[in-house]
Amino acid sequence: MPSTSAPLLHDMWDYNDPAATERRFRDLLPTYPIHESLDQHIQLLTQIARAQGLQRQFKEAHTTLDQAQGLLQDLRSVGQVRLSLERGRVLRSSKHRQESLPFFLEAWKLAQELELDFYAVDAAHMLGIAEETPDTQMEWNLKALSVAEQSHEHHARQWLGSLYNNIGWTYHGAGQYEEAQSMFEKALTWRNQDDPTGTSKKVRIARWCVARGLRSLNRLEESLSQQQALLEDYLSDPTTQEMDLGYVYEELGECLWSMGQQKEAQPHLKKAHSILSQDLWLQDNEAERLESLRQRSMASTKHHTSQT
Repeated sequence: MPSTSAPLLHDMWDYNDPAATERRFRDLLPTYPIHESLDQHIQLLTQIARAQGLQRQFKEAHTTLDQAQGLLQDLRSVGQVRLSLERGRVLRSSKHRQESLPFFLEAWKLAQELELDFYAVDAAHMLGIAEETPDTQMEWNLKALSVAEQSHEHHARQWLGSLYNNIGWTYHGAGQYEEAQSMFEKALTWRNQDDPTGTSKKVRIARWCVARGLRSLNRLEESLSQQQALLEDYLSDPTTQEMDLGYVYEELGECLWSMGQQKEAQPHLKKAHSILSQDLWLQDNEAERLESLRQRSMASTKHHTSQT
């Protein structure tokens, strides 16, 4: 069995602060010198590259991965699996989706060969994101789910909440809203089991997804009520990040707009646009969504405001 001792590097991640995460991994790098801990050193380099990619430093990320590749030689290990995963992630994030697929597939095959369930699930779930057609996305998501559900690895099973969520969004993208809602609710149940206090960010994201699914099902009052409750929880928590509020304001505005209450919706849409327009990923990938928020937050509502 290949070494996994550089371990549990995923527990050291703060995805909201990739720059700090990169520094953390760089500080750890000297403790795994090449001549003593080659695979662990390679693993750390791959995570540095991932952090660089999340900072949109794609050229630097590829350079770091090239450095790891140069050390790899013929070693078949966790490091090689992670190298393929992170090369794929950097390519996908830099809008080279098609080029990313062979790397995710390589990671999937090697992780299965080495009986590394956690990484097999990671690779399959990335294929579920990167593939082009909903059917192929679903196929890979279900493969990931099967491995996670059958695994005896604790960290592999920890994927279940994310997988239920991803499968839900794949259904949602295909217009299968009832099926999507079932998965969103499974994700929330899983997150609540993992955090009985219900205060973690993962639980709140799962709650947001359930409420968002209700809007697609045209259960607008339920969706609005749940988003309002979520907003109250976020506002009462001093650790809440502004971006989380942005998505809730967006949904509050969308629900009210769909209910014919455009005037009431506009302050929420304006807040949502102010916050979400700062997100570089949304700027690159959801420009029309941001523009819609901006336009409706400024539009005249004298002919649309509901009469009560």
